[in-house]
Amino acid sequence: MLKSTFLKHHRIPLLLALTSLLFYMAFAYHLIRTDAIKLVTLYAGLFVLFYKLVQLLKHDIKLLTGLAFVFRAVFILAIPNLSQDFYRFIWDGRMILEGFNPYVYTPESFISNNILPIFQAQELYDGMGSLSAGHFTNYPPLNQLCFVIAGWFAGKSILGSVIVMRLLIIAADLGTLYFGKKILTKLNLPVHNIFWYILNPFIIIELTGNLHFEGVMIFFLVWSLYLLYNGKWQWAAVLFACSVSVKLIPFLFLPLLYNWFMSSRPLDYARGDNTDKNTFMLSGRAESRPNGFLKLIIFYMIVFAITLVSFLPFYNPQSLSNYTETVGLWFQNFEFNASFYYLFREIGYGISGYNQIAVIGKLMGLTVCCGVIALALFRKTNTLQKLVTSMLLALALYYFLSTTVHPWYIATLLCLSIFTNYKFPLAWSFTVILSYLAYTNANNTENLWIITFEYVVVIAVFLFDLKKTKAIEN
Repeated sequence: MLKSTFLKHHRIPLLLALTSLLFYMAFAYHLIRTDAIKLVTLYAGLFVLFYKLVQLLKHDIKLLTGLAFVFRAVFILAIPNLSQDFYRFIWDGRMILEGFNPYVYTPESFISNNILPIFQAQELYDGMGSLSAGHFTNYPPLNQLCFVIAGWFAGKSILGSVIVMRLLIIAADLGTLYFGKKILTKLNLPVHNIFWYILNPFIIIELTGNLHFEGVMIFFLVWSLYLLYNGKWQWAAVLFACSVSVKLIPFLFLPLLYNWFMSSRPLDYARGDNTDKNTFMLSGRAESRPNGFLKLIIFYMIVFAITLVSFLPFYNPQSLSNYTETVGLWFQNFEFNASFYYLFREIGYGISGYNQIAVIGKLMGLTVCCGVIALALFRKTNTLQKLVTSMLLALALYYFLSTTVHPWYIATLLCLSIFTNYKFPLAWSFTVILSYLAYTNANNTENLWIITFEYVVVIAVFLFDLKKTKAIEN
């Protein structure tokens, strides 16, 4: 009786879920990234289905949760088909287990000398491509630990390593779901907002499917924000450092914590409670949220200390030089799916006759730094929602001015957006799939009209968000 009732009331959602399942299976096992029509069609279909599922089941959190992880399970045995980075992940992990420092040696340095330092070295080298093989690793230590775990449990199998890494990423998504729901509840926001991230095909495909560890970084970041909200700022700093040690991007958010710590509002008001703040002042309740300059400095010290300690096992002067050089390539050498940078590049061509990426990259980096400092000094972050909004705006500025914006970078923006009134990351998670069309031709060249369309949509929604948010604040 209960079963028939459930089926009767969930007939359409279950039909949508079954269709999604079939689409995910096709995406995971029957797609190559050069097949543009199939890629875009499957992704567009999955996105529409996801949107309708969240709308129809927003009050059934358990069912949405189950669907999110069933869809992830589809990819368990699949080899990533949109990204070849996982070959480098496996290489780095096995190199560490063999006693080599991945920050000191490039794969090219071994293979060019006919040296095979790890099992399946040639296969991994061929899979990762010449660009990755010719450069030193740029993955921070905690990310490397994930690679080591994969090598430890599956050192003789590429598919086995893929499965181990995939399980780690799925576990991180489960943690993000847990703490994300708690934050949304505390902020009196709809709990189903978390599924704009967790159930999003962009997240399922890019993180679970293509094995990008932004999901692990986001888990630590969301956990850190939850602890910060609850006044446990020392532990929040520890988790923030863990996030940085997976991906460096959270460093961008450190200046934004200034107003959070320096605010003198009561804890309940800072958390976003709508009760009159004077009530708490008069009640004599102690303010437990850290708000002093000293505590801000201690927070920074914890983050930097743990981050530096995580790098110590790999440290030598050569590894430091190699790492900073490799990270710098993303600002002065590499180009992919950029927006404003492409405009400035064309201007540079017109003036000098050649690509001015080295100069433009530095200038845009400086602009981002100034923008983040301005947000830190002049935008209030005395509630968690305002703090997250500032993080969102800072990261958006960074990506709008970057020379390289790979699709999976958008994951952090999307996660932050669920705690705010901004929807443009959701739109971007749909249009960013168009960047993969660059791989449908032999030269892997981008069609700038397609990139323009992607960013016109995103920036239009962003401007609409700004207008709507300003109206709400007023």
